[in-house]
Amino acid sequence: MFSPASLLSLSSLYVLLVLLSCFYGGVSSVPTKVGKGYRLISAEETSDGGFLGHLQVKQKNNIYGPDIPLLQLYVKHDTGDRLRVHITDAEKQRWEVPYNLLPREQPPALKQTIGRSRKNLLTVSELAGSELIFSFTADPFSFAVKRKSNGQTLFNSSSGGSDSFGEMVFKDQYLEISTQLPKDASLYGLGENTQPHGIKLYPNDPYTLYTTDVSAINLNTDLYGSHPVYMDLRNVGGEPFAHAVLLLNSNGMDVFYKGNSLTYKIIGGVFDFYFFSGPTPLDVVDQYTSFIGRPAPMPYWSLGFHQCRWGYHNLSVVEDVVENYRKAQIPLDVIWNDDDHMDGHKDFTLNPVNYPRSKLLAFLDKIHNRGMKYIVIIDPGIGVNSSYGVYQRGIANDVFIKYDGEPYLAQVWPGAVNFPDFLNPKTVAWWGDEIRRFHELVPVDGLWIDMNEASNFCSGKCTIPKGKQCPSGTGPGWICCLDCKNITKTRWDDPPYKINASGLQVPIGFKTIATSAVHYNGVLEYDAHSLYGFSQAIATHKALQGLEGKRPFILSRSTYVGSGKYAAHWTGDNKGTWEDLKYSITTVLNFGIFGVPMVGADICGFYPAPTEELCNRWIEVGAFYPFSRDHANYYSPRQELYQWKTVTKSAQNALGMRYKLLPYLYTLNYLAHTSGAPIARPLFFSFPAYKECYGLSTQFLLGSSLMVSPVLEQGKTSVKALFPPGSWYNLFDMTQTIVSKGQYFMLDAPLHVVNVHLYQNTILPMQQGGMISKEARMTPFTLIVTFPAGASEAEAKGNLYLDNDELPEMKLGNGYSTYVDLYATLKQGSVKIWSEVQEGKFALDKGWKIEKITVLGLSGSVDTSGLEINGSPVANGASNIELSSMKQMHLQDVEDGVGKKKSLMVELSGLNLYVGKNFDMSMKMGVQG
Repeated sequence: MFSPASLLSLSSLYVLLVLLSCFYGGVSSVPTKVGKGYRLISAEETSDGGFLGHLQVKQKNNIYGPDIPLLQLYVKHDTGDRLRVHITDAEKQRWEVPYNLLPREQPPALKQTIGRSRKNLLTVSELAGSELIFSFTADPFSFAVKRKSNGQTLFNSSSGGSDSFGEMVFKDQYLEISTQLPKDASLYGLGENTQPHGIKLYPNDPYTLYTTDVSAINLNTDLYGSHPVYMDLRNVGGEPFAHAVLLLNSNGMDVFYKGNSLTYKIIGGVFDFYFFSGPTPLDVVDQYTSFIGRPAPMPYWSLGFHQCRWGYHNLSVVEDVVENYRKAQIPLDVIWNDDDHMDGHKDFTLNPVNYPRSKLLAFLDKIHNRGMKYIVIIDPGIGVNSSYGVYQRGIANDVFIKYDGEPYLAQVWPGAVNFPDFLNPKTVAWWGDEIRRFHELVPVDGLWIDMNEASNFCSGKCTIPKGKQCPSGTGPGWICCLDCKNITKTRWDDPPYKINASGLQVPIGFKTIATSAVHYNGVLEYDAHSLYGFSQAIATHKALQGLEGKRPFILSRSTYVGSGKYAAHWTGDNKGTWEDLKYSITTVLNFGIFGVPMVGADICGFYPAPTEELCNRWIEVGAFYPFSRDHANYYSPRQELYQWKTVTKSAQNALGMRYKLLPYLYTLNYLAHTSGAPIARPLFFSFPAYKECYGLSTQFLLGSSLMVSPVLEQGKTSVKALFPPGSWYNLFDMTQTIVSKGQYFMLDAPLHVVNVHLYQNTILPMQQGGMISKEARMTPFTLIVTFPAGASEAEAKGNLYLDNDELPEMKLGNGYSTYVDLYATLKQGSVKIWSEVQEGKFALDKGWKIEKITVLGLSGSVDTSGLEINGSPVANGASNIELSSMKQMHLQDVEDGVGKKKSLMVELSGLNLYVGKNFDMSMKMGVQG
């Protein structure tokens, strides 16, 4: 949804900052070196194989407040590939990310007395695990993490006399620690922000982590999510090594990346580092998501196309949209409502005039019978209204965040609101009950949780004005109409160190919940702020799963470490510009690394109006986002894909291919759920040794081998695309081949064409597509087998996962799922293709069949007399099987004017192979003419 900060450009925010500075004391300068660090004064091995030490401050100072004199250090190899380094106050419990929200092992309890003496230090100067080695220097204390296999230093907090950073600092409201980095390390992550320089972290760009309702059009600014994790990819002598570093801390922080160092400056909490050893990018996300939570299983229909708009004023408009998609022959699975369906913007209500329940239920019956789904928005702010049942029950159950003992008052779309405290178990139960009540009113198929940073149209301590309607009902709804006073009386509202909030060091309580407000058990908003959307997603997931035992679908704007276990994400309020189209790829790829693989951007842009050409090109990218949705702002003209004839054609083409690829996308969703593997990935995930793709942000992979190379610039009808070494086949015309030595190619890309290429050694399962996923998933299968062009020996692999997508769990062994491994070899003049099926009954019961197999890259024709299926020869003319072959055109041949390469595409159609049953097939090769 459109939100107030979406309107605020950085310049207008700056004006606000100047106006507010008199209340908040302005912006402090940042000293380069704050302290002299700590010394290790005791150390012992723990019974669980860990290392426990105590650190004493060397020289106190009062920059950003007094130092904490004594710290507890705990180090442990949690697993063979994960190392934890935890540093906290040795004498007082400090705020940490709650262990019930993100389950993990508790560090040892704080000791009242210091145990061993310093003489024991020499015996434990390092702690080695199977993959990583932790070592330390005692005075001043610093630590390093090394890779055991090659001795490479992955993290080193010693300043070593460096001018770029100082020793570790640990104060109540200011923590600082740094690491040295080699200059050739490629870093990714630290989000959410819109990165103009692409997916690689760019030295000296600001990286601030603090969940904020600032439009995604603002570059290098802390946006809706906080993910304090980065992946580090290094190429050592041609061999790639990747690892990741997570600082599990929910407080606001600035991260300064200077190319050869990285420094964290945090306004609270603890140091809780986790190091993931990799060594491949896929290994890293596997290890990371095994810790933070595997990505949520998504229902099959959620991989279809979604249409939304803020401004569907009544139900008849929504009905027209659905009908117009049908008429235009553009696939559509899900229709959404922003808050237009609500009564006065209030959650869990229906507008009785514009969305009368009886008519809405009739509409839902109609689309549900067709297989379509319906999703609506809910914002966390609950309207303060004595006649509103949701609010009454919330007050009765004492579920709201407090300020001075009263529910904290803010303003969002309904006017005055209170915010539910999702850290309170009573709130989670109340929220679940409200979702149950709403589902009985309207059987929605998923929920969209928005504005959950949390967004507030006001700042400070507010009261409802007397004798004045709020909001007025006229003019923009995001103008604050409460009576508010700035809060500066506590150190939580005005901390000594100012993070670069909103890119302008605005006060951290600006347009959100006051940071001195209090959650359950006395937890401060100051500490828990960035967890708000995460805790809401957990509560919403629990509620939806408890409704009908179905697999939940939740879309959340604000996210934190672990959100992917519960929700999908979209990139927020973007702009209908070519630049924003380009930026969307980087953000989508980043969220795959963050463990939130179901992600997409508003196709054609949220506001203002896109041009017709831009919308053509955007659907050609958006059709291949993991989450594919067109969404627009209330104040923008209509931009459904059928509004322009040219866009209709591009949508039919791109979404037509997406719907054929649904079994592949769904299998990727299964692999994401079981191993964390992103659905959309940077090219370096599959080609980590190929340095040219380390910074590539204009192309991306779906899975390991399907590459999308879109047009991202106005007026272009060709695209310069990087092809890592090997053979690539055009998915829209499989006779078109590129054999690359690792180079750029210029590809034709007229207005309705998007270039999608399939890599060698792959078996890709596809179906025939359709206008809705329910129908598309019941069509016959085709297998595309790719060998390196003209190879005499090769192999290819693929897989396929199918299940009853309504079940909450996505797994094998429940009787409602099937998994198939697919294999092919090319050897000694023979092609063999076979499958190995696990739990075949589900697929057999559904009657799924493979009707066609296409083999690409063959060096000779296939001899039909040598065809065998399941060990039996297939006689000529004795079956419906047809065999055809076509020569493949190689792009280099055209460019070089020389017919260097020859290969064939061979198709076998009329097959009748059950997906749920093992099959094997062999074909003898003839000599190519």
